[in-house]
Amino acid sequence: MLVHSFLDEAEALAPDAHAVRDGSGRWTYRELARYSRAAEHWLQQRGVRHGDRVVVQWETTRELVALMFGVSRRGAVFVPLNPGMKQYHLESVIANAEPVLVLTADDAADTWAGIERSAAEGALAEPTAVSPLDIAVLVYTSGSTAAPKGVVEPHAQIAFATMSIGQVLGYRDDDVVFCRFPVSWDYGLYKVLLSCHGRSEIVLAGAESDLRLLGLIRSTGATVVPIVPSLAAMIATLAERETGLPEEPNRVRMFTNTGAALPQSTIEKLRKSFDGARVVRQFGQTECKRITVMPPELDEHRPDSVGLPLPGTRVLILDEDGTELGPGRVGEIVAAGPHVMPGYWRAPELTARAFRPDPLTGALRLHTGDYGSLDEDGYLYFEGRRDDMFKRKGIRMSTLEIEAAALDVPGVHAAAVVPPTDTRDLCLFVEADLPPHTVLRELARRLEPQKVPSLCRVLERIPLTAHGKNATAELARLLDAATAPAAATAPAAATTAPTTTTAGDAR
Repeated sequence: MLVHSFLDEAEALAPDAHAVRDGSGRWTYRELARYSRAAEHWLQQRGVRHGDRVVVQWETTRELVALMFGVSRRGAVFVPLNPGMKQYHLESVIANAEPVLVLTADDAADTWAGIERSAAEGALAEPTAVSPLDIAVLVYTSGSTAAPKGVVEPHAQIAFATMSIGQVLGYRDDDVVFCRFPVSWDYGLYKVLLSCHGRSEIVLAGAESDLRLLGLIRSTGATVVPIVPSLAAMIATLAERETGLPEEPNRVRMFTNTGAALPQSTIEKLRKSFDGARVVRQFGQTECKRITVMPPELDEHRPDSVGLPLPGTRVLILDEDGTELGPGRVGEIVAAGPHVMPGYWRAPELTARAFRPDPLTGALRLHTGDYGSLDEDGYLYFEGRRDDMFKRKGIRMSTLEIEAAALDVPGVHAAAVVPPTDTRDLCLFVEADLPPHTVLRELARRLEPQKVPSLCRVLERIPLTAHGKNATAELARLLDAATAPAAATAPAAATTAPTTTTAGDAR
């Protein structure tokens, strides 16, 4: 199975069904397939050959989706980059990927005009032999390295992950998938593929105003809404503030969460505002796309679990010596199966650390660096990422458990914890209607004394990464700037002036 095979099957089975919609229009599967073939022809005219890398830094629109499938047809490697990526990291990616073609927003209009001419002429590229083992996409992701690293994603692994996730989530031909995430993030990319697999329609809504979010979900007839915690909290808040009957009926049947654990309070608000909707918990990494999914029909089952392994895959819990641990014991989460990618592009040392052969079969297993446990029925419980865990006052703890406790406090809408260093103690940032000392006092009722931060700061808005996760590095810089000598100038933060309280003030 190849990436563009999902589109070809959808075109064959439902040519006139709606495929993709954005702010400027909508295409059927027949139209999307036609433009993807025109894009393939346009790429051939520019000398793009099998295995070449094509870097694209466009907004996520219908045109980008067509180009993605065109690159796949050509047997080239699609390298989508977030339009917000700065020049510093862009130069690093280009040096690493060595593309034959770089398409930025400045090129988009001319590029698309050329593709439209090919479509109008019915021009087709010479056939290219594409193998499931060929690389389809390089997904550049930040992490423990200074420069983004490219996850190598062959057609076979992408296809297996798409079909396995689709088997569990059950996208339907009457679904409308409301997606706010860019194709440069694999969460957005796979939503396009899952929609093709289910012959569903995807609404690309990334550029729309937050204030219009709830109305758009309803007016587009969305039935499936992929979320991360920050987006979920925004939807829940808007729904709570809604007065009177909405102009459009609610059709949402399923929210699917990734990125970080979704607070139970947010889950309950979504269920209340979207009657009958399932809130599906998931866990995964770009390096294998998805590891576990809680089946939608079991969304209220085992609320602390992040679900069962994908069909056809395995999850192991290993100790530091690589010994497999039994039910209930916490260790590193290791994924095994056909969805495990082969490694990082031109980064053999990083690849060797994360992708290791199974001692018995030799097949690659992904060592996630995340920690968790399995219960006797195979459900996974996520405990924290390696970077989330630290020791304080002799006790091992995780930022996630402190953030979860903070979100349990009525009046706290978002929370982010910055771990301690040699120069500063544990700090909590919140978006809240409460003063900092009240937040700390409430935390002291929920956590052991060692886990209560020494400092709490209330912000109007906690800064987030492009993927909706807490921007911990930016918060750490905000803390360091506050304690720096007066002569130093701190970088502008995406917040208003914070209110601060120390643990001593909370007593």
